[in-house]
Amino acid sequence: MHDLLFVEHIIPLLQHVLVFLGLAYLFTKTPVFTALVNNSLTLPDKAIIYLVFSGFCILGTSLSELSVQSEDAIANTRAIGAILGGLLGGPVVGFFVGLTGGLYRVWSMTGIDDPIIYIDLACATATTYEGLAAGLVHYYLTRKGKTEALFSPRFIWLVALAIGLGQAVIFLLFGWAADDIESAWQLQKEVGLPMLLANPAGVALIMYMIREQKRVCDELSSHSTAWRIANKTAGIMLTRFSQESSQKIAEIIHQETRVGAVAITDRERLLAFTGEGEAHHQPGSLISSQETLKAIDKNRVIFIDGVKKRYQCRIDPACKLGSALIIPLSDEANNEVMGTIKLYDTKQKVFRTINKTLGKRVAQLLSSRILTGRYEHQRELRIEDQYKLLTAQVNPHFLYNALTTISHITANQPERAQDLLHHLSDFFRKSLENGRDITTLREELKHVESYLKIEEARFEDRLHVRFDIPDAILNQELPVFTLQPIVENAIKHGVSELLGVGIVKISGVVSNGDLVLTIEDNAGLYVDKIHSGIGLKIDERIKMRYGQRYGVSMMCEPNQWTRVLIRLPHHEGQTSKILSF
Repeated sequence: MHDLLFVEHIIPLLQHVLVFLGLAYLFTKTPVFTALVNNSLTLPDKAIIYLVFSGFCILGTSLSELSVQSEDAIANTRAIGAILGGLLGGPVVGFFVGLTGGLYRVWSMTGIDDPIIYIDLACATATTYEGLAAGLVHYYLTRKGKTEALFSPRFIWLVALAIGLGQAVIFLLFGWAADDIESAWQLQKEVGLPMLLANPAGVALIMYMIREQKRVCDELSSHSTAWRIANKTAGIMLTRFSQESSQKIAEIIHQETRVGAVAITDRERLLAFTGEGEAHHQPGSLISSQETLKAIDKNRVIFIDGVKKRYQCRIDPACKLGSALIIPLSDEANNEVMGTIKLYDTKQKVFRTINKTLGKRVAQLLSSRILTGRYEHQRELRIEDQYKLLTAQVNPHFLYNALTTISHITANQPERAQDLLHHLSDFFRKSLENGRDITTLREELKHVESYLKIEEARFEDRLHVRFDIPDAILNQELPVFTLQPIVENAIKHGVSELLGVGIVKISGVVSNGDLVLTIEDNAGLYVDKIHSGIGLKIDERIKMRYGQRYGVSMMCEPNQWTRVLIRLPHHEGQTSKILSF
């Protein structure tokens, strides 16, 4: 008997679930749908959720199936509306959705002259409980930052099942209080079990549909907007952060996203700002927002929704901006944060989910654009460097000095002259090589050795070169033409000006995970050469390839010594034989 009753009720209930699915699908196609997938709800959003899911509760009662055992009991899908209202709107919304559904249940099942019995009170109380319990789940997940779980069908099915069991317990408690526990138990076996299976399934299916519609809407909208931004910024090459290029990009993003304001920063300063508040957010000023500094330091997206947490401008307390999304611009290859992009909205508006998705897409776009620009600029620098190196090295003066030196020693030291010609040939061959951006320290030192052999022959006893390079770092990679130009400058602008003996020391150490190469001379005359010319180019190439913490620096004690340090990331290489010159 009970098996037949179960089948008699479960089939209509599942049909009602399909009706709810159809209605929910139609609702996701309306503009109001954004309220359902937004985790920072305004009062109008919550009012919409209340109206929609109270309607689901009422419809769930209206489509109910009467119990065979009692005309006062029905098998219904009212719980679907109450639970969804609580999960999407929070505890207050869930309570009022459930209360509305419960009151309608009492009103619809009792006449003017009919007394309200314990079944009516139990159903009204249980429906209110369902909405409130689901709202408390919403509250807990949002406070824990686990809002994605709200759209997980499997998790929501378990939640709805647990709430449904609670509803059954409430009904039995009312039956016990009314001294009618046997009838209450029989009613639960007839209508409670089908409801316990159908309602959680309906909640899970509707939430799955909402999640998929939310994902599709976010993807389509953010993809098309990001595509337009990419097209409009295609002509702006970001080789490095500059206020001019950043401002152009910020204006394009602001126009396309229609948020309250857009800002772009590097690691220390505000580079661009457009939109609400631009009068007091001045490009070039130091970053004042602690949230921005935290996003840079932790390489983490920070979202201030404007409802649960308000954004407060530190520059102007009267600033109208009330919510913010701060996204790091990351160089994943070097595990470095280059800066941030920040999207704001005013206190009268709330950040939507689509804004978060779009903001992350734009950040990925800018990060890729900056890295691409760096690579292109680095390639241009290498070509320019090679040209400058060739014009500096393969010039008549250098060639004349080298050939004159070789001719002078040919008569008395033919074997040494032959050896110098060999080094000169190696030097020009290395200088003329192209197609590679990276070499090893071993190869770079061989190039330096070829150059120094010629210079030592020219200066004779007036030039001494000392190497202190551990064998363990010889396989370290570094950009081509890193050492030789610095060594050449040490001789050209330092040692060659001395009357006495010039000493050049070339050393390398691993310090705090970095490789530090040092070129030092005893002249103390090489002043301000790193900050212009070839030294600056080498510094820029290193910074663009490895990050801002690396590069070339110089220290000088006038008339005593000049020391140039080249800092590179250290990579473990194979142990090799000790290098000797």
